[in-house]
Amino acid sequence: MFIDNIKIYVKAGDGGDGAVTFHREKYVAAGGPDGGDGGRGGNVIFRVDDGSNTLLAYRYKRKFVAERGANGMGDKMHGKSGEDVILPVPPGTLIKDAATGRVVFDMAKEREFVVCHGGRGGWGNRHFSTPTRQIPRFAKAGTKGEEREVLLELKMLAEVGLIGFPNVGKSSILSRISAAKPKIANYHFTTLSPNLGVVGVDGGKGFLAADIPGLIEGASDGLGLGHDFLRHVDRCRLLIHVVDLSAADGRDPLDDIDKIDTELEKYSEELATRPQIMVGNKTDALLPDEPILEEFRSYCEKLGRPCVLVSAVSGEGLTELVHLAAEKLKELPELTVYETEIAPEDEAVENAAGSRETVVRRENEKYVVEGEWLLNFMGQINFDDYESLNFFQRVLIKNGVIDKLRQAGVKEGDTVSIYDFEFDFIY
Repeated sequence: MFIDNIKIYVKAGDGGDGAVTFHREKYVAAGGPDGGDGGRGGNVIFRVDDGSNTLLAYRYKRKFVAERGANGMGDKMHGKSGEDVILPVPPGTLIKDAATGRVVFDMAKEREFVVCHGGRGGWGNRHFSTPTRQIPRFAKAGTKGEEREVLLELKMLAEVGLIGFPNVGKSSILSRISAAKPKIANYHFTTLSPNLGVVGVDGGKGFLAADIPGLIEGASDGLGLGHDFLRHVDRCRLLIHVVDLSAADGRDPLDDIDKIDTELEKYSEELATRPQIMVGNKTDALLPDEPILEEFRSYCEKLGRPCVLVSAVSGEGLTELVHLAAEKLKELPELTVYETEIAPEDEAVENAAGSRETVVRRENEKYVVEGEWLLNFMGQINFDDYESLNFFQRVLIKNGVIDKLRQAGVKEGDTVSIYDFEFDFIY
């Protein structure tokens, strides 16, 4: 079964808690605190699996949670880090935020992507020992791991897409120009999922071609199978538009061209402008002087598209088609890679576990800010690093924390406390 669109829930492991322990050894008096730190929670990582071309692995299991970091132990022993969860996906998988539909990452070029980072381990009590506090009986809890719902959408990495009505010979052509072995039969919708094949060109690297399941009139509105698979044409740099010149199904070949073009335009105006090579197939069933052959050439010339007459049965014209496609690809831009549509400030907050509610209140001379998401988010910040601190400030501004402080009456120079972090408010 071919599955190319699915929603799953992913959560990174929580960080382990720091330990509250004290050194105990014979003849060693007042050994002091020696609580170890908690381990880091496991990450959730998407990794490209070159041997896969479907998201079927996620059909039944849709919840993935990484291992929690182990708690710290005595004798300054650090807790074990949680195991990462590795999720294999086919090349070209697009990772989107399920709530907003915005692109998080495109697995077209990179091999791995950490979609959720594990929580940081909490500090053991040894970190809190000072000359005036020599017996700290507390430690820091680990932070929560990031979590989110993501939509996985497969957009194949084929450079060339074979499009056209059902039963026009797309699968047959792919089987002749590559080593692909698609199912071929004389009825509509033989092809129920895209087939990929590597096409060799005179010993060169060649190109990757995909036979897209047949489109029909109304495919862009959800009719037939075409709408489900139009997304796989999105990345194709070149389209090979196959037409049945024998009109075996009683359709007009030239009218078929217009109908397929209309469906592409309805789906995406940009896709409709993608370069096309017109292929007139099943010429073995025609006489050399058939009027449709010249009509087809003239119509392609009118559209400004090169055309090739082929027979998938005899192999006639297929070598010319492969060379023409290879030459065209040299002139065209590289495969489309989708950029992330989520700013780092948004992603950090969206991934943070917990409620999004933020509470600001005044306690004596301080303004105290609290929020479950904020506590978990702060676990990702290194407050000793200038860039990390600036990032934390941008998140506070973008998520309305600074506005809430102003509404609560904060003035320049007032102290603001966000859990363990305090600073003077400056406009």
